[in-house]
Amino acid sequence: MANRRLASRFFLALTAVANLLVSFGAMPASNLNSGLVAEPNPPPGPDRYSIVAIEYTAYDWDLARWKDRAEVCSIIVEHEGVPTLDEVYNHCGTIIYREWVSQPMCNLNRTATCEGYYLKLVGTEKKEKEIAMQLPAAHAWISLEDCEPVYSASTNICESKPTLVITGKEPLPNESIIRIEGKYDDASFFCEDTDTCKFQIPETDDDGVTVEFWAYSSYGDSSEIYEAQVRVQKADEGDPDQLYWYVDVLSSQWFGGVSATCAEAWDVFPPVGGTPKWLSTPTQSETLSSDIPYTYLAANLILQGAVDASSCPDGGLAPGNTVNQCGLEASRETVRQWQNQFDDLILSTAKETSVPAFLLKNLFARESQFWPGIFQAAGDIGLGQLTENGADTALFWNRSFFNQFCPLVVDSETCGAGYANLDEEQQAELRRALVNSVDATCEDCPLGLDLTQADFSIGVFAHTLIANCEQAGQVIYNYTGKSPAEVAAYEDLWKFTLVNYNAGGGCLAEAVSGAYASNELPLTWDTVSPHLIGVCSNAVDYVNDISRQADK
Repeated sequence: MANRRLASRFFLALTAVANLLVSFGAMPASNLNSGLVAEPNPPPGPDRYSIVAIEYTAYDWDLARWKDRAEVCSIIVEHEGVPTLDEVYNHCGTIIYREWVSQPMCNLNRTATCEGYYLKLVGTEKKEKEIAMQLPAAHAWISLEDCEPVYSASTNICESKPTLVITGKEPLPNESIIRIEGKYDDASFFCEDTDTCKFQIPETDDDGVTVEFWAYSSYGDSSEIYEAQVRVQKADEGDPDQLYWYVDVLSSQWFGGVSATCAEAWDVFPPVGGTPKWLSTPTQSETLSSDIPYTYLAANLILQGAVDASSCPDGGLAPGNTVNQCGLEASRETVRQWQNQFDDLILSTAKETSVPAFLLKNLFARESQFWPGIFQAAGDIGLGQLTENGADTALFWNRSFFNQFCPLVVDSETCGAGYANLDEEQQAELRRALVNSVDATCEDCPLGLDLTQADFSIGVFAHTLIANCEQAGQVIYNYTGKSPAEVAAYEDLWKFTLVNYNAGGGCLAEAVSGAYASNELPLTWDTVSPHLIGVCSNAVDYVNDISRQADK
């Protein structure tokens, strides 16, 4: 899709330039009206360092021969303790280094018989040296003016023609942003002597247009070149007095409210007008409320004594500890209260992570019916039934989550290597720790559950879903050779993500490759799901149930 977006749209480019209304009088009107703006020079990018003088202690060591106590080389290091092997090699050369590392141990009570060399500290000295320190770079953000974000739909509504705003930020106290430059659908623009650039943007096609932008600093350098995909669609209700525009922006520098979850990772816009209900987040937690007679939840509440079903046949339970009809009726109110007790936290987690609240609730309903323990003594644990394989996906594909979680288990220095670079034992330790973190089972707690642990797990499952959307995108690329945006729409990509979460990347890969080999493009849920066969087939009902749950 990136290539299509970058392809020349000559007519649209001229229209875009003609409509650029830059604030602060930064661009001459003649340039605007002509539609011809000089091609900007490539920005230099961040290039800022400060020379800092630091004090240190130099340790002067001599490497001497045992035979005659003669010095063979001097080694000066900047740390306590004996020089390292690398330092011996660098200061004394290859021959002495080889003799040093291969010499026999010396009996310090009989040094006259020792062979090879020994180290002795000659002295220390306070010194000063200059080092180059990288300073924080300028950056730029993109937003909209006078438009209202619609949180529940992950889009923006503008009641007047949309105005795009690019704002430069300079972190150094004595410097400032002096110019904004960029390209709107290959048409260049600039705003001089200001840190903000504003211009109205015209309606686009469904793919949107590419915007590149950067900021120049008085320091003499610039920010990085940033990119955004911008889509503007007019919502025409037939009344000329009721015109408004849907505007969606995909960019790491977006600073204008919520964006559709995983849209940037896939480089794909959500449906015009916002996401469907099951991929949305309401403004109030009460909207998430449900009243579904979950049988597994009812049975657990009866077993743990939260519901008194003693008046029912067999205490409300059928053989195998499944709930009977009388037990289901007796537990109805408690089941209703229980399934809604997490709604506030689901909503706040959705706002923090951008993972849709309805999706989270629907997933918990399908996976555990909101009972946050271990499912039938299997390895599926918590509200979202996390396994070690699921933990592996979360830690590998969601780097920011790994950076938050890893230091809780092992030391920060080890975490710095990244999950993929840890040894197998360390990875296994992290996986087990993550699975245990979502297990609310507690023998000494009321009902056998630690609900504080269940609350914590909601955020873990949100980050795990983000990891799965990243992996699903990579699977599609690996088996089609195309970006997700080139072959699938936003809602279908989320359904593929749920396949990845439930059945694994192998099942998703088999289904995608099967549909792609049959030339069934674009990849939709209807074309991909028939290729989920064998052990993968259960994912079909799983995805259908979660994506329809919000309508119940």
